[in-house]
Amino acid sequence: MKKANLLTLLIILGMLLGVLYGQFMLYDAESLIDSMHWTKAAGDLVLIRPLKLLVIPLIFFSVVVGITRIGDPSKLGKLGLATLAYYFGTMLIAVIIGTTLVTIIQPGDLPAEVQAQVAAAGETSFDSDTVLKGKVEGQSMGGAWNNILKQVIPSNIVTEMAAPRPLGLIVFAMVLGLALAAGGERTKPARDFFDAMFEGLMIMIQWVIWLTPLGVFFLLAWTVGKIGLAELIGPLGSYMGVVFVGLLFHMVVVLPLILWLLGGVNPYAFMAKMKPALLTAFGTDSSSATLPVTMETAELEAGCSKRASNFVLPLGSTINMDGTALYEAVAVVFLFQLYGIDLSMSQLIIVVITATLAAVGAAGIPSAGLVTMVIVISAVNGSLEGTGLMLPVAAIGVILGVDRILDMCRTTVNVWGDAVGARIMTRLAPDDPQEVAD
Repeated sequence: MKKANLLTLLIILGMLLGVLYGQFMLYDAESLIDSMHWTKAAGDLVLIRPLKLLVIPLIFFSVVVGITRIGDPSKLGKLGLATLAYYFGTMLIAVIIGTTLVTIIQPGDLPAEVQAQVAAAGETSFDSDTVLKGKVEGQSMGGAWNNILKQVIPSNIVTEMAAPRPLGLIVFAMVLGLALAAGGERTKPARDFFDAMFEGLMIMIQWVIWLTPLGVFFLLAWTVGKIGLAELIGPLGSYMGVVFVGLLFHMVVVLPLILWLLGGVNPYAFMAKMKPALLTAFGTDSSSATLPVTMETAELEAGCSKRASNFVLPLGSTINMDGTALYEAVAVVFLFQLYGIDLSMSQLIIVVITATLAAVGAAGIPSAGLVTMVIVISAVNGSLEGTGLMLPVAAIGVILGVDRILDMCRTTVNVWGDAVGARIMTRLAPDDPQEVAD
């Protein structure tokens, strides 16, 4: 059996055992386990921390190496513009899918007594979390974009690496890569150093990913033990169903169609090769933590060029959030429905635009999903001024209980979107045959 197939099998086994252990050994409806439970701590130590340890150096060295290998600034310009167009285009499509589904199905149109019960429970849960509430108050679209612009032009790159805020690091690495490429023979020793460091990091990644099955077991056991499978069929079941259907449609229909049309490859064969990364994304619930596995799988198993992977995947883990954008749109419209507020077409367009833009800034903002959701809610509330209708920020508490499992699903879609982008951009930035031979 190939190593990649064995790893996939072990990850799936870890997921299944984790679900069973969490449901039958940990879950107790009367006393839910907390974030300090030993399974969460074990998953963090076994998998999340080792992967996160590699993320910042991997982003830095991979982007520098990617830029120096591309070499020609005109090729880099084409690759950069095509990558950004792909990212924004797919996120916009995802938001439109989510908005359309939630508007047609209307999962928030529940019986009045159920609406009141769910809303009251959610607001109480949210208000009790004072730390979380403090993080989301006072946010706006302008504030979020100001935050992003400051990250693009950081004042101290070491601070950005320690934070960690990868957007500024990516920009710095791109500029450094251009400088090393422009230096010719004078900077060749530095280019060789970055190449060697990157290859060393890839070897470390191969060691760490064999911890994935054990880490996924612990993390899924904690998730199921905290939520309980019964929650999936409760009052929020319809809302979760809409998110699942939207994510699934985007993942198995939209992105494969784009890959087939623009990449000229069999999308489902490519998806099968990317299984280790997709399963790791589901288990770890983090695009950034999954990045080392995504890059290793894309290059060694799925036929993506090193030039494309080194540029597209680190950038995608920071700004490309198809699943998050779709989820934001569904969640916001669902909450307005739950509170009896019907949104007009112009207000739905506001949701589409702000959810797309806010998803780009999600990676650089603490409590990313909640903060970006507040941005979208605030934008729609602004259009409702004078009507006497307003959705309270505390309404977010309604969906907090089931957010973890949805986050795992949307993270998987985010990573799949990055991988599809890398495979498409391989046509614009193929590897030099001499480099491959070396």
